Amino acid sequence: MRRGAPLRAPGSLCFPLLLTLLLGHLQGRPANSSGPKDGEEQELLPPDHLNGVKMELDGHLNRDFHQEVFLGRDTAGLQRRPQQGKSRQQLAEIFSRVDTNQDKKISAKEMQGWIMEKTEEHFQEAVQENKIHFPAVDPDGDGHVSWDEYKMKFLASRGFDEKEIAEKIKNKEELKIDEETQEVLDNLKDRWYQADNPPPDLLLSEQEFLSFLHPEHSRGMLHFMVQEIVRDLDQDGDKKLTLSEFISLPVGTVENQRAQDVDDDWVRDRRKEFQEVIDANRDGIVTMAELEEYMDPMNEHNALNEARQMIAVADENQNQHLELEEILKYSEYFTGSKLMDYARNVHEEF
Repeated sequence: MRRGAPLRAPGSLCFPLLLTLLLGHLQGRPANSSGPKDGEEQELLPPDHLNGVKMELDGHLNRDFHQEVFLGRDTAGLQRRPQQGKSRQQLAEIFSRVDTNQDKKISAKEMQGWIMEKTEEHFQEAVQENKIHFPAVDPDGDGHVSWDEYKMKFLASRGFDEKEIAEKIKNKEELKIDEETQEVLDNLKDRWYQADNPPPDLLLSEQEFLSFLHPEHSRGMLHFMVQEIVRDLDQDGDKKLTLSEFISLPVGTVENQRAQDVDDDWVRDRRKEFQEVIDANRDGIVTMAELEEYMDPMNEHNALNEARQMIAVADENQNQHLELEEILKYSEYFTGSKLMDYARNVHEEF
């Protein structure tokens, strides 16, 4: 897979799912599930999907973002409750918590505070998960892990013999690794070195390993993540993104009309996000600075803009606030729409 290749859209042919997740530059349909992966890979690989962040590591828009910053930890519970009564009750409970002044309506400032709270909640979940996962790469418990130690564990998770790999690394012998696995390692090594805070010692502490897995926790890693996304989308090498670059689709086969519809929705959503949100100064160009501000989950200005957008979707009486009945009427927007479920189901078919 070459750097700079345009993202492959949802309705086009895709690589095997495991490979695309490993590479971290997905060219298939968006895989937005934030649940744990099978085996050790959930502990060893930076996840493509970051809860509460507007864009995936592969450059796809996070279609679950509104759901994640409105429901927080309640996401799974609400989705698994098909009974309308229970869903309405849970939404009413959330409404009451967002409505801090208890005036029976939610303002943009109240929604902003809620978004920030739910984003921080996702951060803390990642921290707790990291505390569980870090010992997998730090078996001697010294609080640090080297690149070679990580590489051994990673290759073992890919089916290589760990003892054989360890011996070859110790003796500085050449490892016989297929090209695809080597490309994955090269990408991970770049990310590893970026997570190694000054003074660099080529060892990652638990906090640095958290930055490796979750770059949204570190301003420096957030900048690196943006560089990676721009590098993959930027077709002319100017380190900026035009609208055409952001929405471009590669040449590929679209299987049927349903897949074409998914492609069309994907392009429309990206165009809207580029023009109305990411391109802050509306000059038709997205710089790395603009993309970094957009990607920063703890940016309060972004949270306020997001709050206003979320309110506008359901604000039928145009009073710039949300009442409970408006949220209940537009519940699919806040809890995961049928369109999101459809896109996810289409993805799973492949």
